[in-house]
Amino acid sequence: MISYTKDEIMTATDVVRNFSSVLKSVSKKEKEKVVIVKNNNFDAVMISVDRYEKLTEAMDILEKIYKKTKK
Repeated sequence: MISYTKDEIMTATDVVRNFSSVLKSVSKKEKEKVVIVKNNNFDAVMISVDRYEKLTEAMDILEKIYKKTKK
């Protein structure tokens, strides 16, 4: 299970009110991620484009490996 620190969790309202600074902290890698809470549920995660691209590449590699094992 993924764990989140208190400073990585923000309400949707706080993200909207502080969007510029939240975006800056994620893009400059001051925070690895920001988890957005709406109606007391973890609803979304904001990550940098660099992190997103790395995760997407890793997922593609894992999917290829999985497909090879299923043949």
